[in-house]
Amino acid sequence: MNILGISAYYHDSAAALLQAGRLTAAAQEERFSRQKHDPRFPSRAIQFCLENAQLSLENIDYVVFYDKPLLKFERLLETYLAYAPRGFSSFLQSMPIWLKEKLYLKTVLRRELRQFQTNSKSPLPRLLFTEHHQAHAASAFYPSPFQTAAILCLDGVGEWATTSAWLGTEQQMIPQWHINFPHSLGLLYSAFTYFAGFKVNSGEYKLMGLAPYGQPRYVQTILDNLLDLKEDGSFRLNLDYFNYTVGLTMTHARFEHLFDGPPRSPESPVTQREMDLACSIQAVTEEVILRLVRTLYQELRVKQLCLAGGVALNCVANGRILREGPFESLWIQPAAGDAGGALGAAYSVWHEYLKQPKISIFSPISDLKTTSYQGQEGSVDHMQGSYLGPKSSQAAIRGYLEQIGAPYHSFSETELVAQVAQLLADGQVVGWFQGRMEFGPRALGNRSILADPRSPKMQSTLNLKIKYRESFRPFAPSILAERVGDYFDLNCSSPYMLLVAYVKESWRLSLNKEQQSLFGLEKLHIPHSHFPAVTHLDYSARIQTVHQSTNLRYYALLKQFEVLTGCPMLVNTSFNVRGEPLVCTPREAYQCFMRTEMDYLVLENCVLSKQQQPRWSEKESWQQTFPLD
Repeated sequence: MNILGISAYYHDSAAALLQAGRLTAAAQEERFSRQKHDPRFPSRAIQFCLENAQLSLENIDYVVFYDKPLLKFERLLETYLAYAPRGFSSFLQSMPIWLKEKLYLKTVLRRELRQFQTNSKSPLPRLLFTEHHQAHAASAFYPSPFQTAAILCLDGVGEWATTSAWLGTEQQMIPQWHINFPHSLGLLYSAFTYFAGFKVNSGEYKLMGLAPYGQPRYVQTILDNLLDLKEDGSFRLNLDYFNYTVGLTMTHARFEHLFDGPPRSPESPVTQREMDLACSIQAVTEEVILRLVRTLYQELRVKQLCLAGGVALNCVANGRILREGPFESLWIQPAAGDAGGALGAAYSVWHEYLKQPKISIFSPISDLKTTSYQGQEGSVDHMQGSYLGPKSSQAAIRGYLEQIGAPYHSFSETELVAQVAQLLADGQVVGWFQGRMEFGPRALGNRSILADPRSPKMQSTLNLKIKYRESFRPFAPSILAERVGDYFDLNCSSPYMLLVAYVKESWRLSLNKEQQSLFGLEKLHIPHSHFPAVTHLDYSARIQTVHQSTNLRYYALLKQFEVLTGCPMLVNTSFNVRGEPLVCTPREAYQCFMRTEMDYLVLENCVLSKQQQPRWSEKESWQQTFPLD
């Protein structure tokens, strides 16, 4: 039984393939098209999934889409009617698209799928649709290690739901309650993202990273004016301050009066106001989520919690759920946003439409609060470390490098790990490309840029000379799973980089009176721990635990780095520059390497030194054509 899940036409389109209930491939379209958050039909992602499994479309039993377009159209029409005549310009922009394509999505999908047929006369697979939050919930529960769990989904909006709660059992997911549009925690956070001058649906990470530089001086303003928050976590927004229901912007003029002026212009300097806004909305978001989590526990009385939806990527809030929430165990879908909807839609067909039971693949052996039991008895959730994308063969890599005349050295496995660990210990920045590409927004050691976390200058170097992004953006540590408790206040694994925890007191550096008196970005270059490149202003870090069972080579590299330096962690940031998706192919990795100030590039077993490379011409490089492999 082969089930192809698809998400598309909003942002982060993707495809995922289940074979006999086992997840074998998943990828976002942006990685192939090179258009970040690409919303178009995921043709290349589908092609990858089919080729990876050596299938044609004729071998697919079901194709399932992660949304129900008629319900979404109903919500749009009811919203426009409720606010008429306001929103007429938005109505005129959206309706032609709906009347031409989105309203007839079944026809559009069938037309798009025909490109994958090997025989034009053969029938297409049966086409099904899940609801948006149903797909989110399925993506959270069915790949998780739990047989029974509470499920909480938080995002901007699906068809109607913006927040939903479910009970997951071995047989099914049972809906509990939901909060509907226009009342949305995700859209509230996005409104502040927009107001702070960042791009909605991609800049929310920046807002979260900026929060520790500010003071929560707007918290009460938000609670008094924007949000009617109840003790049980339910909420309603005061729509007098927002414009997203009917307009083309997120906020209304009243929002500007409330928060001391107009929105920050993109790319203009970040001021203390934006830092305080980020700090305030982050604090409010965490409070809402914690109240919802406590309510869900009181209602269901189960020990495990699963999270999905774009808000579940807020790893600071996730850390607080783990530390302060009532649940014993927590699991978060690594592709929690809309891309994961493709995966969840496929799981929903397998388990709910076809009535296949959820099968446990592990035996719980720990009472610790945990996001995963990985590293203790092998791979124990169904995500395979989220390494679900394409990989490149050693032969294809060598062929590409020889074709472009790029000098390289090839090493055995043992030699490679020793060589790269030494380069990192010497302060070099290394592009690290190996194995299958990650599914979801995080680089997890296969499409990563690596560096030494002990360097006090590394954060600035990576932000300004390699990533070309805002200087305040923090970097994450990858750490050996068995050593995480020695360095951070975390007693569990975090394989998908979705938890923030604090550096242990013994590794922190004390600030003098002068340093303590600084405000905002003045604190940026002050080391806060013995690992300044991965320690944020508040002594926190977004942690990835690395497990031998899911990424042997990356684990071995960390082990060797520890042998050389005594430090079992590395800086791990995604292999891309600002505005571009993660690299997918050796060609893209080489181009990113040459366009930045990285020192070395590792393509599987090939190591390239920047100093040895031929003259680089951006124009010539993009005119050349090479196989995507």
